[in-house]
Amino acid sequence: MPIFKPMGAGESMLNPTELRPIGTTSLAVPRLGLGTTALGNIMRTTPGQEAMAAVEAAWAAGLRYFDTAPQYGQGLAEERLGAALARRPRAAYTLSTKIGKLLQPTPDGRVPEGIFIGGNPFEITFDYSYDATMRSLEASLRRLQTDRVDILLIHDVNRRYHGDRVHERLDEALKGAVPALKKLRSEGVIKAFGPAFNDIDILMRFVSEADVDCLMLPRGYSLLSHDAAPELLPECARRKISVLIASPFESGILATGAVPGATYAYAPAKEEIMARVRRLEAVCTRFGVPLAAVALQFPARHPAIASVVTGMRSASEVADNLRLMRTPVPAELWTTLERDGLIPSLS
Repeated sequence: MPIFKPMGAGESMLNPTELRPIGTTSLAVPRLGLGTTALGNIMRTTPGQEAMAAVEAAWAAGLRYFDTAPQYGQGLAEERLGAALARRPRAAYTLSTKIGKLLQPTPDGRVPEGIFIGGNPFEITFDYSYDATMRSLEASLRRLQTDRVDILLIHDVNRRYHGDRVHERLDEALKGAVPALKKLRSEGVIKAFGPAFNDIDILMRFVSEADVDCLMLPRGYSLLSHDAAPELLPECARRKISVLIASPFESGILATGAVPGATYAYAPAKEEIMARVRRLEAVCTRFGVPLAAVALQFPARHPAIASVVTGMRSASEVADNLRLMRTPVPAELWTTLERDGLIPSLS
């Protein structure tokens, strides 16, 4: 399939339902995907009815890519998404979930503390072995009420969770999870696989050694983070590996702006980040475009990016994100951000 070109000077808005290919597979996903961390109660509780309404609104708007993971609410997001999609034709949408984190019942039936509030009473055990990959998928299929997923992602082989042991975990995944995923792909149980985290050097190992179709990148290519731009994204474009961008709002600050209490990476934003966001806001204000629209559209301009996946907690958030993706952004705004050193150039 062809590599898509960046937007030209006369193209000032994006179509959120336009389909982009996943690698060289038969899959295609819309430019805007629905992430389900909110369905798993990230940071605060999402009522079940509100979660269902978000999926319904996305479907009604023509969005057909849904991403989830066992971690989100310790299985709650998968359960809610499965219930919301149960009556939809399975061939009509693209579904991704993740492996590497097995859910085990907590000894006392308690819900673990963390960024997911009031989820299921399970704790997470990391396991990137062949057998664990198969068990994880089997459990996800039950929660999702389906017989297959389209994209299976290897979750968080990164330093945040594994520290100095990250290369041990990488070897475990390359020797265990990757052969399992290749087998599942050859059997048609999945159509694509790849890693999902933001350590660029570890991602490059998967890209060069694992025959992946795609990867999911949170916090590696946004208005505030460009770590993937010099090497990873060009290499993905060269190899026709599609990139799925997660967390385009950096957990909040690129949606709210540099307001008191703004969050970055699920923590209060430091002054350095606040100052950079103020510079971004000043340019957006000059051109009369919301910062959130620029944040959502920025990743989608890169030719390696297939979809921008963001959490949507309610029907109104779905509507907001559709509006932001469709908001016209003058070409001069992008060139101004490039000239001011706030974003890297696509040329």
